[in-house]
Amino acid sequence: MNAGGRSVEASGVQADRPKAKKRRIGVVTTSRADYSHLYWPLRELEADPTVELGVFALGPHLAPQFGNTIREIERDGFPMRARIECLLGTDTDTGMAKTIGVAILGLADALAAWRPDLLLLIADRYEMLAPAAAAVALRIPIAHIEGGEVSQGAIDDQVRNALTKLAHLHFTSTETARRRVIGMGEEPWRVHRAGAPSLDHLRRSNLLDRAALEARLGLQLSAPTIVAAWHPVTILRDTNAEADAFFAALAAAPGQIVFVYPNADAGGIALIERTRMLASNRAGTHVYVNLDAVTYWSLLGQADALIGNSSSGIMEAASFALPVVNVGMRQQGRERAPNTLDAAADAEAIRAALARALDPAFRASLAGMTNPYGDGTAARTIARVLATAPLDRLLVKAPAPPARADASEDRA
Repeated sequence: MNAGGRSVEASGVQADRPKAKKRRIGVVTTSRADYSHLYWPLRELEADPTVELGVFALGPHLAPQFGNTIREIERDGFPMRARIECLLGTDTDTGMAKTIGVAILGLADALAAWRPDLLLLIADRYEMLAPAAAAVALRIPIAHIEGGEVSQGAIDDQVRNALTKLAHLHFTSTETARRRVIGMGEEPWRVHRAGAPSLDHLRRSNLLDRAALEARLGLQLSAPTIVAAWHPVTILRDTNAEADAFFAALAAAPGQIVFVYPNADAGGIALIERTRMLASNRAGTHVYVNLDAVTYWSLLGQADALIGNSSSGIMEAASFALPVVNVGMRQQGRERAPNTLDAAADAEAIRAALARALDPAFRASLAGMTNPYGDGTAARTIARVLATAPLDRLLVKAPAPPARADASEDRA
């Protein structure tokens, strides 16, 4: 009140008030795969006036051999806080381990300089251990997308579980995954079922029609068109032990094959060479270093089948009721819809599964199926929780209840 008993605001003069501090949210992306999942959460966060967004890009994004996909992030206009050069140009598990160490060094400086209030990580790539480790040391709360899932044939499974226990907020794709995260001792209020954010492309991106897709790819999508996506099986000492059967089956496959480069894992360079060799010896084999999210999604909508060991065959292809032949052990244990046909890493088994996938009767049987990984509304849920979660409650977790003693311990 002023001396005359009237407030300054009542007299028509606005009092100076401190502006509310925006919540700083950092988002880490390492490759084309996770960036396609993060695109719509990034758009939602960017549009929130209460949020200051920052992107930290590292790993394959900055590697010429994987298409310099950092340029896609730059074209999309997201605010870049740091570009971390860390990917070693080797094809070994030692190189993978050293990449984590180099990434930690770069991220420690970058995160300490900007100090986000929350750091968002996704999924299960080994590079994600680096920002998680740096954030823990810097007392930055971590939010994690796609915890609680299972892929027993890759080190991704251990990485995903480690990230879950290091994280303070969780966004799961399915209800089963949510229950699994809570079963790991995470408090239920921290765990939100959002769905897989990659599925937001189906609702919100302008997918290409067949003619536009053919123009983008530079080929005619004559039937059958088979999408192939194959990655090293990183849980095995020989990460390419299952590749012989896969490539043998592809050599005898009908129609044309659209092949996308593998991940930057141990054995990935050798797989790239095998893919190029297949293309040189088999007519109708087309190899792409990278396909952006809209092009890849559009391709899944127009293809006749997908074959390989990629999570996209299980998580995204189901939204198109696209028949999928999932080969070998990489995705072992992951929830799957009826469009997925599992085949052992045996050339005859793979060929038989592919023949069934291409059978019009099988495709017809999938009409009306639903995708267990969500309905394309994940980004809004993720952004809303990140923007409103109580920061003062995040770092200190309640301890998990002790396991109940079994009968023999009770008797003892």
